[in-house]
Amino acid sequence: MRLLLDTAVLIYAVESPERLSKRAVTALKNQENVLEISPVSLAEIAIKSALRKLSVSAAIARQAIQELDIRVLPYTAEHAYRLFDLPLHHGDPFDRQIIAQALSENIPVVTSDKKFSLYKGLKIVW
Repeated sequence: MRLLLDTAVLIYAVESPERLSKRAVTALKNQENVLEISPVSLAEIAIKSALRKLSVSAAIARQAIQELDIRVLPYTAEHAYRLFDLPLHHGDPFDRQIIAQALSENIPVVTSDKKFSLYKGLKIVW
Protein backbone atom coordinates (compact mmCIF):
# COMPACT_ATOMS: atom_id res chain seq x y z
CA MET A 1 0.00 0.00 0.00
CA ARG A 2 1.19 3.53 -0.75
CA LEU A 3 1.34 5.88 2.24
CA LEU A 4 1.98 9.63 2.20
CA LEU A 5 3.82 10.75 5.31
CA ASP A 6 2.91 14.04 6.92
CA THR A 7 5.85 16.33 7.67
CA ALA A 8 5.59 15.72 11.42
CA VAL A 9 5.82 11.96 10.92
CA LEU A 10 9.19 12.29 9.18
CA ILE A 11 10.41 14.57 11.96
CA TYR A 12 9.14 12.21 14.66
CA ALA A 13 10.78 9.24 12.95
CA VAL A 14 14.11 11.08 13.06
CA GLU A 15 14.02 13.03 16.30
CA SER A 16 11.54 11.29 18.60
CA PRO A 17 10.19 7.95 17.35
CA GLU A 18 8.43 7.42 20.69
CA ARG A 19 5.90 10.05 19.53
CA LEU A 20 4.75 7.78 16.71
CA SER A 21 1.67 5.66 17.34
CA LYS A 22 2.00 1.87 17.29
CA ARG A 23 -0.07 1.76 14.11
CA ALA A 24 2.20 4.36 12.45
CA VAL A 25 5.34 2.45 13.45
CA THR A 26 3.86 -0.77 12.07
CA ALA A 27 2.97 0.98 8.80
CA LEU A 28 6.45 2.48 8.47
CA LYS A 29 8.16 -0.86 9.14
CA ASN A 30 5.91 -2.91 6.85
CA GLN A 31 8.10 -3.76 3.84
CA GLU A 32 5.00 -4.13 1.65
CA ASN A 33 4.14 -0.44 2.08
CA VAL A 34 5.55 2.19 -0.25
CA LEU A 35 6.38 5.22 1.85
CA GLU A 36 6.14 8.58 0.12
CA ILE A 37 6.67 12.17 1.13
CA SER A 38 5.67 15.35 -0.60
CA PRO A 39 8.25 17.92 -1.67
CA VAL A 40 5.89 20.28 0.18
CA SER A 41 7.08 18.62 3.40
CA LEU A 42 10.69 19.23 2.46
CA ALA A 43 9.87 22.89 1.78
CA GLU A 44 8.07 23.12 5.13
CA ILE A 45 11.07 21.67 6.96
CA ALA A 46 13.46 24.03 5.15
CA ILE A 47 11.34 27.12 5.85
CA LYS A 48 10.71 26.25 9.49
CA SER A 49 14.39 25.43 10.00
CA ALA A 50 15.37 28.81 8.52
CA LEU A 51 12.90 30.45 10.93
CA ARG A 52 14.48 28.43 13.77
CA LYS A 53 11.21 26.64 14.52
CA LEU A 54 12.91 23.32 13.66
CA SER A 55 16.48 22.11 13.78
CA VAL A 56 16.42 19.68 10.86
CA SER A 57 19.12 20.23 8.27
CA ALA A 58 18.97 19.24 4.62
CA ALA A 59 21.49 16.49 5.39
CA ILE A 60 19.30 15.07 8.17
CA ALA A 61 16.21 15.18 5.94
CA ARG A 62 18.06 13.43 3.10
CA GLN A 63 19.42 10.80 5.46
CA ALA A 64 15.99 10.11 6.95
CA ILE A 65 14.42 9.74 3.52
CA GLN A 66 17.18 7.38 2.46
CA GLU A 67 17.19 5.30 5.66
CA LEU A 68 13.41 4.94 5.73
CA ASP A 69 13.39 4.19 1.98
CA ILE A 70 10.92 6.99 1.30
CA ARG A 71 10.06 8.02 -2.23
CA VAL A 72 9.49 11.73 -2.94
CA LEU A 73 6.12 12.03 -4.67
CA PRO A 74 6.25 14.91 -7.18
CA TYR A 75 3.76 17.70 -6.57
CA THR A 76 1.87 18.32 -9.80
CA ALA A 77 -0.53 20.89 -11.22
CA GLU A 78 -3.35 18.37 -10.69
CA HIS A 79 -2.52 18.31 -6.99
CA ALA A 80 -2.60 22.10 -6.89
CA TYR A 81 -5.92 22.25 -8.77
CA ARG A 82 -7.41 20.01 -6.07
CA LEU A 83 -6.88 22.90 -3.62
CA PHE A 84 -9.67 24.84 -5.37
CA ASP A 85 -12.22 22.27 -4.17
CA LEU A 86 -10.76 21.70 -0.71
CA PRO A 87 -12.89 23.06 2.14
CA LEU A 88 -11.12 25.46 4.47
CA HIS A 89 -11.15 23.33 7.62
CA HIS A 90 -7.85 24.90 8.62
CA GLY A 91 -5.41 27.36 7.13
CA ASP A 92 -2.02 25.64 7.24
CA PRO A 93 -0.89 25.89 3.59
CA PHE A 94 1.57 23.00 3.88
CA ASP A 95 -1.04 20.65 5.33
CA ARG A 96 -3.61 21.70 2.73
CA GLN A 97 -1.19 20.87 -0.09
CA ILE A 98 -0.38 17.47 1.42
CA ILE A 99 -4.10 16.76 1.83
CA ALA A 100 -4.82 17.79 -1.77
CA GLN A 101 -1.99 15.58 -2.97
CA ALA A 102 -3.23 12.57 -0.98
CA LEU A 103 -6.80 13.03 -2.19
CA SER A 104 -5.65 13.36 -5.80
CA GLU A 105 -3.53 10.23 -5.53
CA ASN A 106 -6.16 8.41 -3.42
CA ILE A 107 -3.59 7.37 -0.84
CA PRO A 108 -3.74 7.43 2.97
CA VAL A 109 -1.77 9.96 4.99
CA VAL A 110 0.23 8.92 8.04
CA THR A 111 -0.40 11.80 10.44
CA SER A 112 -1.16 12.61 14.04
CA ASP A 113 -2.91 15.84 13.02
CA LYS A 114 -6.59 15.48 13.95
CA LYS A 115 -7.58 18.25 11.52
CA PHE A 116 -6.79 15.95 8.59
CA SER A 117 -9.79 13.80 9.55
CA LEU A 118 -12.09 16.75 8.76
CA TYR A 119 -11.48 16.24 5.03
CA LYS A 120 -14.05 13.93 3.44
CA GLY A 121 -12.54 10.97 1.64
CA LEU A 122 -9.08 11.33 3.18
CA LYS A 123 -7.80 8.11 4.70
CA ILE A 124 -5.67 8.49 7.82
CA VAL A 125 -3.19 6.07 9.38
CA TRP A 126 -2.39 6.79 12.99
